[in-house]
Amino acid sequence: MSAPWKKKAPAETGPKTKLTPASIEWARARAKAAGRRYPNLVDNMAATRRQVEQEMQAKGPGFLRNL
Repeated sequence: MSAPWKKKAPAETGPKTKLTPASIEWARARAKAAGRRYPNLVDNMAATRRQVEQEMQAKGPGFLRNL
């Protein structure tokens, strides 16, 4: 699997996910734990994935099939 910054940007196929303040804080905490002053692309991608999974889980069982 190649690094995200080496991949071509995906075509706009669906709605964008705006990070909630809680997800932003989670990304900042993850960056701080790794010794970085601010979150990078990978931290933001992990926070987005976590947020989407939580939203889908709140909708009901079988949420991973929808991702």
